[in-house]
Amino acid sequence: MSVSLSTPQPGIFALGTASHAYLELDLQDGARAADLVAGIADLREPRTTIGGINFVAGFRPELWLEVAPHDTPPGLHGFDEPLVGPDGYTMPATQHDALLWLAGSSYDVVFDVARAALSHLAPLARATNEVSCWPYRHHRDLTGFIDGTENPSVAEAQIAALIPPGASGAGGSVVLLQQWIHDTAWDALPVHAQEQAMGRTKEDSVELDDRPEDSHVARTDQEEFGDIFRRNMPFGTVIEHGTMFVGFSAEQQRLSRMLESMAGMLGTPRDALTRYAKPVTGSYYFVPSVPVLEAFGTAEDED
Repeated sequence: MSVSLSTPQPGIFALGTASHAYLELDLQDGARAADLVAGIADLREPRTTIGGINFVAGFRPELWLEVAPHDTPPGLHGFDEPLVGPDGYTMPATQHDALLWLAGSSYDVVFDVARAALSHLAPLARATNEVSCWPYRHHRDLTGFIDGTENPSVAEAQIAALIPPGASGAGGSVVLLQQWIHDTAWDALPVHAQEQAMGRTKEDSVELDDRPEDSHVARTDQEEFGDIFRRNMPFGTVIEHGTMFVGFSAEQQRLSRMLESMAGMLGTPRDALTRYAKPVTGSYYFVPSVPVLEAFGTAEDED
C-alpha cells in the first residue's frame, strides 16, 4: 500500500463510530520520549485499523519536538498554563505526554484493544486519564443541541485539520482535548434561554439572527478564528456527564484564540455556555502523519 509523506492518521476523519476511549499517558520515570513514540508506533500499522478499531495517536508538543524536530510545526506548545479570564474564570491545564484515541462500533472491542495497548506500553508510560464516550441521539450533545453544526464538509475537513504539504509537520494535526462537565442547572433553563446561550435553535440548529454577543456561537465563530474539525463526544453517567471536546486544526492559534474568546480574554464577554459547563482538563497534542509516525516503529512489516 502506498502512502504519501503527508498521509494523515485516518481515524481523525472516521465518522460514525459508536464507542470511544480517550487515554492520556505520561512517561514512566526513566523512560525516554523516543522509546514511547516507537512503542506507540508499534501498536499497529498507523495506516490501517486493528480489530475494527480506529486508532489515533498524539504527543505532547515538547515531547514530539524532542524526537522529531524537523517534523514539528514552529511554535507548537503544550497546554501548560491555565487560561484565566478577567473575572477569574479558569480553564485548567492538565497536559500529558501522549494521547491514544480508540473508536469503534462496539465498546467491548474498544475495551480489549485499549487494554492490550496499555499492557504493551506499560514499561514506558502509565495511563493518567481515561474517558469513555458514546453518541447521544445520533448527533446531539448532552445539552440537547446538535453538535458540530459548524464543522467543515468532509471535502473541506482535511484543509481545516491538516498541516499543508511543504510545511513542517505536513499531514499532521494539532488537537485540543478538553473534558467539560455539564451543570444540571442547564436542564432547568427554558428552551428560549438555552437558545440564547447557545446562539442557535435547539430543534434544528439554525443560527439566531439576533444571537447575543456572549452566546457560544458568537464566542467561537469560525469565520473569526478559522476553521477547525470537531469530533466531540458525550461522556459520563446520569450523575456526572458532559462533553469531550476534540478539536483538530492545522494551526494551534485557531484553537487557543477560541478558548481565550470563550474565557472573555479578548475584550469581549465570556461565553454564556461556560456558566453551565466546566472544563476539568485541557491538553494539546500533535498528531503526526502516518509515514512520520511509522518511521519510529520497530516491529517488522507483515505486508
